[in-house]
Amino acid sequence: MTIAATRIPVAAPARALLAGGAVAGPLYFLISLTQAAVRDGFDMTKHPASMLSNGDAGWIQVANFLVTGVLTIAGAIGLSRVLEPGRGSFWGPRLLGLFGVSLLFAAVFKADPGNGFPAGTGPATLSTGGILHMAAGSVGFLSLIVATFVFASRFSREGHRGWAVYSRATGIAFFAAFAGISSGNANAVVMLAFWAAVMLAWGWVTAVIIRFTR
Repeated sequence: MTIAATRIPVAAPARALLAGGAVAGPLYFLISLTQAAVRDGFDMTKHPASMLSNGDAGWIQVANFLVTGVLTIAGAIGLSRVLEPGRGSFWGPRLLGLFGVSLLFAAVFKADPGNGFPAGTGPATLSTGGILHMAAGSVGFLSLIVATFVFASRFSREGHRGWAVYSRATGIAFFAAFAGISSGNANAVVMLAFWAAVMLAWGWVTAVIIRFTR
């Protein structure tokens, strides 16, 4: 009875934190894709989601980064509370938390406008804020990529081969797409591949959090 009584107050907050982390990805894409469909001048074959922070309605994407960043950090904290000691129990949640922090930085330091968005904008020029945005994104994306391999190692050790393969495949696909868009040759195929890879990575975050919630 004593053990059960001490666990209940910890389990309930952890479940709430994990629930927040689980909805971060779906919320991010619901808001981003809705804007991509309705905002004048935005083209998914030319522009990443971060450029939605520009223009009169840019505050929507800024809020999206802030909210999903906080929810992702919450999910990472929840994972740190429920993961049993072992491989990945220290670095896994912290890497996901760092990804969440990078979203907060992405909200503060906006991507530079350009390439026709907002409508009528000419070629993109790099500002200090734009450089900091890219730096934050790079740190966040690389943290998420490493997290997929950290959790893959844990899943392999526990005998969950399917989850290990899923995690590694997500990390490889995301790294390839990130390398493609970072090369400077962001044509339509590369840009759409990046959108798909970000969606895949967010889906992985949601799936892993739900798995450990259960």
